[in-house]
Amino acid sequence: MRKGIYPGSFDPVTLGHLDIIHRAADLVDELVIAILHNSSKKGLFTTEERIDLLKRVTEDIPNVKVISFDGLLVDCAIQYGTKTIIRGLRAVTDFEYELQLAQTNKRLRPDIDTIFLTTNVKYSYLSSSVVREVASYGGDISHFVPEKIIDDVYKIVKRGEKK
Repeated sequence: MRKGIYPGSFDPVTLGHLDIIHRAADLVDELVIAILHNSSKKGLFTTEERIDLLKRVTEDIPNVKVISFDGLLVDCAIQYGTKTIIRGLRAVTDFEYELQLAQTNKRLRPDIDTIFLTTNVKYSYLSSSVVREVASYGGDISHFVPEKIIDDVYKIVKRGEKK
């Protein structure tokens, strides 16, 4: 069985993420979406909220599993039985950072490879921070996130503003 792992913070999940998820799911028999739980980095959405949102937007993709993890990605990959990390690239600046991570992971675990998928050009500008910014001003995020989570994103962003 070919397994892959697609890690990220997904704070929140965007249409760009979902595009990569669909394409990655076509490449493997099982795709593990791994949400990084980083206690030193405070996200707007809790880990549980991100898991819920990702499960809802991927419920129509039968070979996707959503989990969270702490620690090293390579350890998580081995725990879930995959030796393939999948990462999305939007721009050249992403590549420099992602290449450094891929090389570090390769040094830590020579048996694990990283595959880069370039984003669909219509999402090349899109990031979770853009979604949070637009939503915080009540702007239209319907072109940025899946329809079924729009209300949740607005609600969580509003909650974050009150903190």
